Amino acid sequence: MPVDGHPAQVRLAELVAALSLGIDLGFGQPMEHVLRQCLIALRLAERVGLDEESRAAVYYAALLINVGCHSDAHEQAKWFGDDIAMKSNKYDPSAQHGTLRGAVSGLRLLGAGRPPLHRFRLGLEFVVSGWREVDGMIASHAKLARGLAEQLGLPPRVTAAVGAAYESWDGRGWPGALAGAEIPIAARIASLAEYAEVAHRVGGLPGVAAYAQPRAGKQFDPALSKLLCEQGQTIFEGLDSVRAWDSVVAQEPALAVQLGEREFDAALLALANFIDLKSPYTLGHAAAVAALAEATGNALGMPATEVRTLRRACLVLGFGRLGISNSILDKPGPLGAGEWERVRMQPYYTDRMLRQAAALAPLAAIVAQFRERMDGSGYPRGLSGGAISRPGRILAVVDVYQALREPRPHRPAASAEEAARLTRLEARAGRLDADVVEAVLSTAGHESRRRFDRPAGLTAREVDVLRLLARGSSTKEIADELGMAPKTAGNHIEHIYSKIGAKNRVAASLFAVEHGLLPES
Repeated sequence: MPVDGHPAQVRLAELVAALSLGIDLGFGQPMEHVLRQCLIALRLAERVGLDEESRAAVYYAALLINVGCHSDAHEQAKWFGDDIAMKSNKYDPSAQHGTLRGAVSGLRLLGAGRPPLHRFRLGLEFVVSGWREVDGMIASHAKLARGLAEQLGLPPRVTAAVGAAYESWDGRGWPGALAGAEIPIAARIASLAEYAEVAHRVGGLPGVAAYAQPRAGKQFDPALSKLLCEQGQTIFEGLDSVRAWDSVVAQEPALAVQLGEREFDAALLALANFIDLKSPYTLGHAAAVAALAEATGNALGMPATEVRTLRRACLVLGFGRLGISNSILDKPGPLGAGEWERVRMQPYYTDRMLRQAAALAPLAAIVAQFRERMDGSGYPRGLSGGAISRPGRILAVVDVYQALREPRPHRPAASAEEAARLTRLEARAGRLDADVVEAVLSTAGHESRRRFDRPAGLTAREVDVLRLLARGSSTKEIADELGMAPKTAGNHIEHIYSKIGAKNRVAASLFAVEHGLLPES
């Protein structure tokens, strides 16, 4: 029986396929690049003679292969300017092994788009310490992608393939633990298909051969590379004319993971927290917005089915952020006209990513309106008044209030009182629905201020340090903020990493969000 407009069960394939469209944007590729590489991978798997279970591993490995690459976009933008432009260099034929390390090799990209003096200073900082940070990025991407696959309930064969997606045949990949036939066949196929899609789109069959042949036995499985080149005519046949979305969803192998209501909610929450890792300023934002919106909907007496849909819409509101560079999202100063235009694309991107899946289309309709304003000054469509749905109005208010309660690159977090005052000003100016504003603020004001049980044996001081660390503060900035010596702050960070089993800021950020430490209540 359908529930609040959704099928009783949702196919995980549709949810992952929708996410893949954001991965495309994050790599500067046209939408459906990942879907097409999935089709190529399945065609290779068929010709290799893999069974259904193995083909399922190929299917999800191809869709999730780069899903972790946005997690340290903050650091990518810090060192290389536009993180999306930097990642697009991954497919440059001249890049070492065709990997992200090759894309950022050398110092030519450091501080791209910044003044010469800034680039010089950044270069010195990179030589002293930054290269260590960058060197660990790629290995962490595969680890995070594997963790997400596990949270989505995918079987061990799939998670192993996703975790080995950056290994190379010659053993020079990441994390460098596997080589040759030790690498799961699904990972080898997915990796080759990823680059083959770009090479074919840019240069046709000759482009595929020019890319695959020199890398056979190095980056790629030589047998798979030979197969791709010899049977390229049939492997790529009709790829440009097929409806990639429909074809990928229809070709899901026998695994066919179905999500019930609870599993669907859990998957959306996992994806929301994962996407919010893109910036230290948005950690836990979607989950916090969802909680406040759900409480507001209940307080307003909305039907339970509508409240459920509203909460789910809140969890996907950040999908479109994957298509915006962190050089813009994390910029401390005012945005230029061109930068604002890219920001204004977020609701459109989210709508575009979700609308093709029947289970996600109702959520897309709400999220597409969360930046619209009652006076018509919002975006992307400039809707006004009654043209904005009630759920859209609620999401708009909750997003504004919650964002004010969180730090942003250009300002610190506002107090609850200041956030309420500024939100009411937006209503008085005619941009937000005044009745909804009062309902949201009333709900927020009556929320219990629950105390978190500190996880992993963290002390109260370590929780304070972890929150600042997750937000991207340096050791010195943490010391200054908390009134301690830098050495003391450094010791705290070491103890935190040891207690929670993390090795970098991204892993610490995910721990903080998953254990309710961010955003602060």
